[in-house]
Amino acid sequence: MAAHSVSALKKWSCQNKQLPITQSIKHIHLYDFDNTLFKSPLPNPKLWTGGTVGMFMSEDIFANGGWWHDEHVLEATGEGLAKEERRAWDGWWNEQIVSLVRLSMQQKDALTILLTGRGQDNFATIIKRMVASKKLDFDMICLKPKMGPQGQRFQSTMNFKQGLLEELVYTFNQAEEIKIYEDRPRHVKVFKEFFVKLNTAISMGQTPLKRREIRTEVIHVPDNTTYLDPVTETAEVQRMINSHNSALQHNPNLAQPHRFQIKKTVFFTGYLLSTDVSSSLLPLIPLACDIPEADLKILANNIMICPRPATQAVLEKVGGMGAKQIWQITGVGVHSNSVVAARVTPIPSSAGVYTENPTAFVVLACRKNAKPGDAVHISQWNPVPSDQQTVFETTVGEKVQLRVEKEVAGETEFDSLFARDKDQSFNNNRRGRQNDHDDNRRNNQDENRRNNRYRGGNHNRGNGNGPQGNHRDRPYPPRNTRGGNRGGGGGGGGGGGPGRGKGRGGYKSLDDMGSGARGGFQNQPNYDDNGPGGGGYDASYPPLGARAGGGGYDDSLGQMY
Repeated sequence: MAAHSVSALKKWSCQNKQLPITQSIKHIHLYDFDNTLFKSPLPNPKLWTGGTVGMFMSEDIFANGGWWHDEHVLEATGEGLAKEERRAWDGWWNEQIVSLVRLSMQQKDALTILLTGRGQDNFATIIKRMVASKKLDFDMICLKPKMGPQGQRFQSTMNFKQGLLEELVYTFNQAEEIKIYEDRPRHVKVFKEFFVKLNTAISMGQTPLKRREIRTEVIHVPDNTTYLDPVTETAEVQRMINSHNSALQHNPNLAQPHRFQIKKTVFFTGYLLSTDVSSSLLPLIPLACDIPEADLKILANNIMICPRPATQAVLEKVGGMGAKQIWQITGVGVHSNSVVAARVTPIPSSAGVYTENPTAFVVLACRKNAKPGDAVHISQWNPVPSDQQTVFETTVGEKVQLRVEKEVAGETEFDSLFARDKDQSFNNNRRGRQNDHDDNRRNNQDENRRNNRYRGGNHNRGNGNGPQGNHRDRPYPPRNTRGGNRGGGGGGGGGGGPGRGKGRGGYKSLDDMGSGARGGFQNQPNYDDNGPGGGGYDASYPPLGARAGGGGYDDSLGQMY
């Protein structure tokens, strides 16, 4: 069999389809799958801390390979495989690219190829079903195999793709043009560089066979960021964790030889504002300052109760998670022309409300490098016109992100709400050989107990005089006792994470990841609406795993552990 024959090339495809004769092909069109042809869901940076997004993106954390190597994540897209296949995953395709694929299908002298770095063993079946449901007919569907047709091992996904491209160019040696559709700018650049080198080698006669140089066009496809339903996504991650923990029982020598579990990171407890209410308060900003809009970070998301998980005693004072409270704007103020806030009073004035600050307020906005907590230093509150003394409703809740961490024996639920110190984090210790940190945890618990023995703050005792009380001499928000993972990986943004697409914070897919990519933990309580890592946090986002008297996760998220 010839080294560059149609029969040999066919082995690169996971579908059994006869390829056209080489003389008939003048154009080769290759389409990337993830976020080029199909809007593959990414880890949601609103849901997970940045370090956890980094864990998902890496291939060597979970026994099943993580986000890009677990076919069940892709199958969970939309309303799941059973429903989505019947409606051909409507709404999840990049229809512009679909139209181009159909044009390629109709072009008699074009070879049409779907090329993805997803693993052939896990994804060949589901991807073939997906494209078939959309009635897309590719000449070749090429996924990364564990071993190439000639027994070669591919060091990376790009190495696999370039190997296939060479085979295509040499096999269809009458082809005059090759087009590649790709969403990641870095890959666009690498492909272009690859063809410059290949054409140079062809022109100098340094190739296995003679052929003319081939025209190349690598088209950058604008990214499309999509996410799973939050409950579905949490359930899928829990399933990945369960699979990893089960595999660990049978093979204790895995790359990451420890059990994982999902934990919450609570950044603050507050009276949360809806998105509509937040928007309605923004006209108050010009009344307090003249900061250019471009320099402002908009917040307007909560009236802070405490910058940490609330104790049961505090929850009882505010009516528990989910409790509603009516407030009215009474004034606006600014600190150092950098932090803008609106003072509020409860309605009725005798309502039992609580904040750790001497004055209840909503931080409306701040300069991008300012600290929202400095609003506590505002001493002069200017009255607002009667038509802007907005009355609005809040809901007691937490700003929460989830994270995946090593299981810790004896860890209490309250303890688990705080991310582990940076030098203790899983992400910074690939071997998982961590010291025992029981003493540190006990110290944190003791400090939290001290800080929650309330002796002041803004606590309306129902005497009809409105919020009042003494306060402690510490800034708002106080100490850095916890925080989310802001690092790495993925994402991103989040944030991290992600992403590919909006909030592109260094999105990494299986094409990009090396075995050493990690996200780290940074202990920084975060007040604003942006989740650690910059993924963004909508104040109206459903409270994840809201606690009611310290009682575990929200049932809608399923059993976490």
